[in-house]
Amino acid sequence: MTETTDMAETRGVTETLGRRERKKAQTRKALSEAAVRLFTERGFDNVGVREVAEEADVAVTTLFKHFPTKEALIFDEDEGREAALIAAVHDRAPGQSILDALQGHLMRTRIAFRDDTTEFTALFKLVDETPSLQEYLHRMWRRHETALATAISEAIGAPAGDVRAAALARFVMESGNLVQGRENPQQALAEIFDLLAHGWSDGSS
Repeated sequence: MTETTDMAETRGVTETLGRRERKKAQTRKALSEAAVRLFTERGFDNVGVREVAEEADVAVTTLFKHFPTKEALIFDEDEGREAALIAAVHDRAPGQSILDALQGHLMRTRIAFRDDTTEFTALFKLVDETPSLQEYLHRMWRRHETALATAISEAIGAPAGDVRAAALARFVMESGNLVQGRENPQQALAEIFDLLAHGWSDGSS
């Protein structure tokens, strides 16, 4: 009887936590979508956080529980992207190389994200034209790069700060930017990763 009761209580707690997480995700999504809509329509500096909160029908205090800064509203998937990069290294298939795992991850995420010219063009333009958003993006990107370098070091058993892991993380993070605007970004990405895997050769040796 006690065991059955404990199981029921555990299930109830799990369901409650699941509802809470879904509610948090919904609120976060509503805030981010409201922010992007207002910022792209009127400009980042012309919209206050109170207006974003009102648009999403939440309190300002709730907004700051989900997003510590106004700039963070634009980069809703920041933490998830970093976690996905790390998971691509640590959770890769048995026998799969780190490079192959990261190439596959970028193929599935970054290129698909950037190829959506209808939804994201205005957002990219907003970031390009707003110095505070550029600075936030730069810090975010460097943080992701550091996290990826740490994951690579751990995966190959190298000490923290290993220069090879740091270099590989830098090249991987920049590869998505390098292929944008090319006729075939997937092929361009494959060529970059082939270079990372096999090294440079100019045919002189």
